[in-house]
Amino acid sequence: MNALVERVRTRLAEQGAQPTAEAVAEAVRAESGGVASDLDVLAALHTVRQELVGAGPLDPLLRDPATTDVLVSAGGAVTVDRGAGLEPAAVRLPGEDSVRRLAQRLALAAGRRLDDASPCVDGFLPGALDGARGVRLHAVLAPVAADGTCLSLRVLRPAAHDLPALAASGTLVGAAEPLLRAIVAARLAVLVSGGTGSGKTTLLAALLGVVDPRERILTVEDAQELQPRHPQVVRLVARPPNIEGAGAISLRDLLRQALRMRPDRLVVGEVRGAEVAELLTALNTGHDGGAGTVHANSAREVPARMEALAALGGMERAALHSQLAAAVQVVLHMRRGPRGRVLEAVGVLRREPGGVEVLPVWERAAGWTGHRPRIEALLAERGIRVPWDEPTAPARTREPSRFCRP
Repeated sequence: MNALVERVRTRLAEQGAQPTAEAVAEAVRAESGGVASDLDVLAALHTVRQELVGAGPLDPLLRDPATTDVLVSAGGAVTVDRGAGLEPAAVRLPGEDSVRRLAQRLALAAGRRLDDASPCVDGFLPGALDGARGVRLHAVLAPVAADGTCLSLRVLRPAAHDLPALAASGTLVGAAEPLLRAIVAARLAVLVSGGTGSGKTTLLAALLGVVDPRERILTVEDAQELQPRHPQVVRLVARPPNIEGAGAISLRDLLRQALRMRPDRLVVGEVRGAEVAELLTALNTGHDGGAGTVHANSAREVPARMEALAALGGMERAALHSQLAAAVQVVLHMRRGPRGRVLEAVGVLRREPGGVEVLPVWERAAGWTGHRPRIEALLAERGIRVPWDEPTAPARTREPSRFCRP
């Protein structure tokens, strides 16, 4: 059967025929000498169409409404994330050749080049999946991927969670929801930090959903992930270079355009490079209430992360810290744990002689910290008061050693 499928694939490629059911069936008949049974034709039809159409055997996983990520590792092993961490999938690709063909075909569909001369690709597949806007594609070919070609697919779905839904699911606990509403109402500038898949974009979309409907929101993204439930949203999406390496439109380009489009709030889906300089510049031009997301290990490490990104754009450390202190007031840190994605901490920025630092005002594990008056002062300056529903966390004291005499 494998030999027959390979001959059918070659015939279709030589003819330049579309892999319709009729074309595949005709090719199967021709390559089998006309003696293939109906069962052989159906089996070959199913296999070839999986190889040539869509994401092939990964399609059922991508169409599952619970799926967020599908990962193919060396040798064809497939794992899937349905919101509770990675688990083995029932499907498996036959081997390295099959994974490589699938990765190259998906890259071509995304208008990108993937071959030995360009062995890595990051692209976007406009979606024909139910309930999804598309799929973000990343692939690395062997031998750059030492053990075999690797493929990563992330399903981009419309934001389905508002703040009450996040509170009901356990992402937000205690005073987190009223605090976030107050931050949005006060038009404080926010950075949402966290690791990959921690729920940064989900939280940001939920925050934008409670923005005053009279305000105009401009979002700038690499891929179309943000789709807040708000009546006045304009979305700008970056464009990668085509197969010839031309036609790219970067986030830096779009940020400059967004400033000319009368935004009330300017939002960057993810800051991951030199465009951090443009973001901070934009947030320092009178556009209160802006927001963005950034990868970081904790809220405290956000300034260091921003410093590293700014260096890519040639911004000096002192300039970055000065701009950051003036542009951003609040950091929200998300974390992905075994039970799902949660808001772990809320912090405020404080300017110090050595640079900017983030002080936690609320933590999921402990509630309010001793820095709570700082967020209260920021909100009070803008006429916002929150009905706090948690006591301040007690001051942390060092426990005496059990080996000490009383």
